[in-house]
Amino acid sequence: MDSRISKGDKFRIYWRAGIKALRGIFKKPFLKHTEGLLMVGKGVQITHGKHITCGKRVKFEDYAEIHGLCSDGLIFGNDVTIGRGVMVRPSSYYGGDLGKGLEIGDNSSIGPYAYVGCSGKIVIGKNVMFGPKCSLFAENHNFSDENTTIKSQGVNQKGIVIEDDCWIGSNVIILDGVHIGRGCVIGAGTLVSKSIAAESVVVDKRNKNTRGR
Repeated sequence: MDSRISKGDKFRIYWRAGIKALRGIFKKPFLKHTEGLLMVGKGVQITHGKHITCGKRVKFEDYAEIHGLCSDGLIFGNDVTIGRGVMVRPSSYYGGDLGKGLEIGDNSSIGPYAYVGCSGKIVIGKNVMFGPKCSLFAENHNFSDENTTIKSQGVNQKGIVIEDDCWIGSNVIILDGVHIGRGCVIGAGTLVSKSIAAESVVVDKRNKNTRGR
């Protein structure tokens, strides 16, 4: 901890962390597997926990929603942080359209108020950082038949892959079928609809302004 932080502030930090750790102790029996410390913030909703695996020192911050119902499960590596208000949804709350799930590697974090729609499989590598309010959508609606409603045509799912050591800026939107290579930087507000080569920097919403690192 930073040496400039006062003793009083350190006490408050440790106190809040302790409460989160206590919540984690009560949640662990309802999960498929956990290792070591689990920290759970205020108002966190975890459903279908028997599909959820957590490594060491996983943190679910206040008011996150972790919906575990999916075929491949939700797998959180060591030192993963799921920020305040993040929604992880692989399937509907009522059991329709069973999704595939999420795998997120060690030391990665998803910033506050993100939406992770992992009905198609989402794989996030190690040391990946997401800024606030990012959205990932691992499915697309079918709409080719003009004689019926879009809603009745179902969806297709290609999945999303984000390799190790990427920095995803605030308000980035990543669509189904995208593969982001290792070491990429995605600027704030970018819409990512196509795959990106490793070590790239993407700063334009239409993916035109791209260069190597």
